[in-house]
Amino acid sequence: MVTIHVQNITFPGIEAVLFDKDGTLEDSQVFLRRLGISRSRYIDAQIPGTGEPLLMAFGILEGTLDPAGLMAVGSRWENEIAASAYIAETGRSWYEARDIAHKSFEEADLDSNSTPSPLLPGSRELIEKLAQAGLKIGILSADSTENITTFIKKHQLSEYIDLAIGANETFQKPDPAFFKQACAELGIEPQKTLMVGDSQGDIEMAKAGGAAGTIGIGGHLSMANIAITNLQDIKVSNA
Repeated sequence: MVTIHVQNITFPGIEAVLFDKDGTLEDSQVFLRRLGISRSRYIDAQIPGTGEPLLMAFGILEGTLDPAGLMAVGSRWENEIAASAYIAETGRSWYEARDIAHKSFEEADLDSNSTPSPLLPGSRELIEKLAQAGLKIGILSADSTENITTFIKKHQLSEYIDLAIGANETFQKPDPAFFKQACAELGIEPQKTLMVGDSQGDIEMAKAGGAAGTIGIGGHLSMANIAITNLQDIKVSNA
């Protein structure tokens, strides 16, 4: 049996840990800000005047990424729908708006820097310890499954990660079905699975999905069982 210790709180009988990616394992703020700006510029080039409102919608204010904003916590599909709505407000049909947003997002993808964002301090060490303790490890992110897989390969984590699931039109945070699907694919019951994430959506999803507990990254997540600022606060022991 594995027990997870976080400061003065213990989570006994844990068999799996699910992590968010952006802002939890990966320091992706610079990349996400750059990507959001690129997306807004491509759309603004076709429909002048939409760039600034789109940046605000994405949660990019004065060049700073809001950690609770759409770009930081929303899925690609959610960001694309939000952009489409702004485009549609200019008088374009919904189909034309969706097409412009989709193609602009694809162009922005080509512009994005292929250099991977760095891992947050303690990420690799924690993942290795959890794997060595015999726990199943998954990544459950608002990003696409393809991008999560790329992240795992670039950081050479393939031998430790058992599952990578990205959001889509069917499953998104904070829908508890997203968490339950991940647990089912790992073959572990939700009540034996911990969720580690940096957004309210991570915590709400896991709690509603029956998780054994939730660990919030960042002091703003008071609804988590415990909120920390450093992954190194998470300790593992075999009981």
